[in-house]
Amino acid sequence: MKIQNQVAIYKSKTGEFVINIDTKHDTVWLSQKQMASLFGKTIPTINEHIKNVYKEKELNTSRTIRKFRIVEDEGRRQITRTIDHFNLDVIISVGYRVKSLQGTQFRIWATKTLKHYLVKGYVLNQKRLKEQQKSLKVLSDSVALIKLKIQSPMLAGQESELLEIVKTYIDSLRLLKLYDDQRLTVGKLKSKSKFQLDYQTTIQNINELKTRLLKQSLASENFGMENSHRLEGLIGAISQTFDGRELYPSIEEKAAHLLYFVIKDHPFIDGNKRIGSTLFIYFLSKNNFLFKDSGEAKINDRALVALA
Repeated sequence: MKIQNQVAIYKSKTGEFVINIDTKHDTVWLSQKQMASLFGKTIPTINEHIKNVYKEKELNTSRTIRKFRIVEDEGRRQITRTIDHFNLDVIISVGYRVKSLQGTQFRIWATKTLKHYLVKGYVLNQKRLKEQQKSLKVLSDSVALIKLKIQSPMLAGQESELLEIVKTYIDSLRLLKLYDDQRLTVGKLKSKSKFQLDYQTTIQNINELKTRLLKQSLASENFGMENSHRLEGLIGAISQTFDGRELYPSIEEKAAHLLYFVIKDHPFIDGNKRIGSTLFIYFLSKNNFLFKDSGEAKINDRALVALA
């Protein structure tokens, strides 16, 4: 099992930026602008080195270039552009050419990060296998108990409830089996979201939430204070593309990754879980996807708290 299309935050002396991690091909991707920032060089200098890498046939363009869609600020507007990104082989080659210490540091970071995801995938798979084996034993013990006790007069009329317990275990084990065999499908997802988050709207919602919580003495002044520029990068990551296709095309995927990124990457000094949950609900609501046809919420408060 491999975790594909991940996003990480790389920090250097010159700043920090979002890195696209592609564990399927065991590499990472950077744009010319990111490489310029990483190596402390100008974009024209980086472009010249990249041109020479391909001119000298050191690397093949078809295997080392991917197009990603990114969001950039221009004044008060946010512009979405499709920009070429280059893989780790190109990054390392350019790093050697500019003789940059930052390049060496990035190569070490990238190697460790890729190893982390590969090891994480293996550990998760092994953990899941152990959980499955444990659940199989529980199921076996439960069935044995039911066989032994179902004839007892004290359990008269409760046969259906007992069988429902078994059904619950069987359904859970079936899902675990499909997951371990990499055959678990997400099912039919909602079409592309009509509403897209932008940085200004997000900040406005967070400030309104902070005002309400402060009035109720449920938050500190540090609540919602940004930790560098991570929030902007995360919002852009939700709408990214890979090989011309959105990484998270559906409403469900975008909402789930929004919640995950905010909680995992700590873009705020305080309040990441509450803000992540609020943005999650807000995004679903704006896409008319928060409630079922019956009017019941698709995800209740307890489920959201458990996720966060």
